[in-house]
Amino acid sequence: MKLDRRDFVASLEHGLAVIEAFDGQHARLTLTEVAERTSLTRAAARRYLLTLTKLGYADYDGKHFSLDLRVLRLGYGLLSGAPLPRKAQPVLDTVGWQTDEVTSVAVLDETAVVFVARSQSRRVFSPTVGVGTRLPAYCSSAGRALLSHRSDAEVLLLLGHSPLTQFTPHTRATPSAVLEAVHQAREQGYSISDEEYEIGLRSIAVPVPNAHGRVDVAMTASVQSGRMTREQMVEQLLPPLLEGAKSLSALL
Repeated sequence: MKLDRRDFVASLEHGLAVIEAFDGQHARLTLTEVAERTSLTRAAARRYLLTLTKLGYADYDGKHFSLDLRVLRLGYGLLSGAPLPRKAQPVLDTVGWQTDEVTSVAVLDETAVVFVARSQSRRVFSPTVGVGTRLPAYCSSAGRALLSHRSDAEVLLLLGHSPLTQFTPHTRATPSAVLEAVHQAREQGYSISDEEYEIGLRSIAVPVPNAHGRVDVAMTASVQSGRMTREQMVEQLLPPLLEGAKSLSALL
């Protein structure tokens, strides 16, 4: 759809940019930090932040701003009514029951993966991220499973737009290292992220092709590093994930 410049609302664009400035690594930000992350002036960022606070979408403690739970309303309608989460839920619940682990489905959104559905776990504690969480594609198992079905040129283009943060000593945070991991995922049909985003967390993911063979969806499971080695993940979690991916693929 071609948009006439007269129909474009720049203030809405800026307001959404302020909301998107907050993420899992930047849950609390000062006014200056928001201005820097959005390329807005401090005065403009302040107006948007105070408006969001007044409307109940943000909180302010006198120094830091943070998003309020009301922001979840913006995406709840999409996630609850979108076809993918509805189709994936029974499959995820089955795989979750078989493995006794939380399993999730994620899609690629620019340089990040977004988790759009997850199973329930009988475990009291699970390190798995929740629905709506965004993780960098380059260091997450779901992201690399998806990138393994993109060309090297596409992968390098994405990496060029993604800040390659060294989250842990194990993070592959250079284009060559990430590309090597993507090649490995491409060859073996699955991807593992071993404490690359968070110490104590391992995850394994498989691609889920649609009826035309295109891969826009990944299925993943996460565990505490102390409970399961990489080899045990491949032995115990990979077969149910592959079977679940096959079931979900038939629905896409």
